[in-house]
Amino acid sequence: MATTEKEIVNRGALAHPDLTRLDDVNRDVLKMLTRPGKGWWMLFGAAAAGVGLFVTLWAYQMIRGIGVAGLTSPVGWGVYITTFVFWVGIAHSGTLISAVLFLFRAPWRQSIYRAAEAMTVFAVMTAGLFPLIHVGRVWHAYWLIPYPNSRFLWPNFKSPLVMDVFAITTYFTVSATFFYLGCIPDIAAARDRATGWRKHLYRIISLGWQGTDAQWHHFGNAYVFLAALATPLVLSVHSVVSWDFALGIVPGWHTTIFAPYFVAGAIFSGLAMVITLVVPMRKIFGLEAYLTTKHFDAMAKLMLLTSLIVFYAYLSEFFLAWYSGEEVERTAFWNRVFGNYWWATWTMLTCNGLVPIILWFKRVRHSIPALFIVTIFINIGMWFERYVIVVVSLSHEYEPFAWGVYRPSFVEIGILIGSFCWFGFWFLLFTRLLPPVAIQELKEVMPPPLRKKKSLEGAH
Repeated sequence: MATTEKEIVNRGALAHPDLTRLDDVNRDVLKMLTRPGKGWWMLFGAAAAGVGLFVTLWAYQMIRGIGVAGLTSPVGWGVYITTFVFWVGIAHSGTLISAVLFLFRAPWRQSIYRAAEAMTVFAVMTAGLFPLIHVGRVWHAYWLIPYPNSRFLWPNFKSPLVMDVFAITTYFTVSATFFYLGCIPDIAAARDRATGWRKHLYRIISLGWQGTDAQWHHFGNAYVFLAALATPLVLSVHSVVSWDFALGIVPGWHTTIFAPYFVAGAIFSGLAMVITLVVPMRKIFGLEAYLTTKHFDAMAKLMLLTSLIVFYAYLSEFFLAWYSGEEVERTAFWNRVFGNYWWATWTMLTCNGLVPIILWFKRVRHSIPALFIVTIFINIGMWFERYVIVVVSLSHEYEPFAWGVYRPSFVEIGILIGSFCWFGFWFLLFTRLLPPVAIQELKEVMPPPLRKKKSLEGAH
């Protein structure tokens, strides 16, 4: 029995039946590296303005001191550490999609994993700024790094900031290497079509790639090795970040559930951010044939699964606080829901637990605008989750006389907004300099080349 056109297309990653020539992929993807449209320039201008705001406020804080932030006793960690944990979580989905799904041979990862990997690198770059911002005197930040020195001084390895330095540097090194290695064949494809300074740049960073059998053999071995190496980072890095809290005795923190809870939340927020980024990119660059409803449906299902895990962790926290019989724990969680920060807790519960319920419906998962709106709510909810963990717990510890209310200053709010612009700035540059869709891997799941479309129609 002859294979129909629909069956051939469904076997691959494309939804458009006319995309049967391998050269079409090169043409459509590399077209993104040419002159951008107005939509790209508008987003890039807004991101650049936000980066200017970010740098200005950070310089203002360095000149005036950390006192311009709203940090005070008892809340020594505020928006800065909240945002740090948020961006580390965002970074995890890239490793999940590129490494874990590659090892499991998931057929829908080819069109989205390159953007997810880039998101990982830029999110880690953003997260790494916040420990520096938080210490205030950034010129003394080298004290966090263990290095041989003549003074025989070593950092306090019990400090959460030192733990974060190890986590961030390890994760960034492996993720950036994995991202760059996967780009090499596509950079070579861009090199063969580019002119001017781009051709010289691509010639250097493509490392002499010619697509020979030996190069593909070594490339495949190296890619599998790095994928296997990066996979444990999905569990380990955000577990280390969760221990920043779990190793303390603050009510609501000292619990063994934090490591799996943080990892599930990281994957949940990272998947939401992938969809938030890919939807505008799909529209601006006309990638509807490559980023289909099949991809969004698969990501939405995975997002639904992680949302159930996260919401289960929320309920477990409240149950364990009640079941423990510890009056301090019970009071801390009661304060989360009905205290001064009730609005943050209910925002978290609504955005992360109730809104994703609509992903059970196939119509929602196949609606690109609906998915985009849902992911915006999830991104907001996941930031407030970290805010509740950090701020609400610190503001209401053991002694009533030490309780207080933390109010972020305009500097903290501006730097928070600027961090999103910083991230968007680098991601937009990435879409102009490197192919944001994996050309070579996309060809592997395309239907076989066909001479004429009519030959399919006459085959059945």
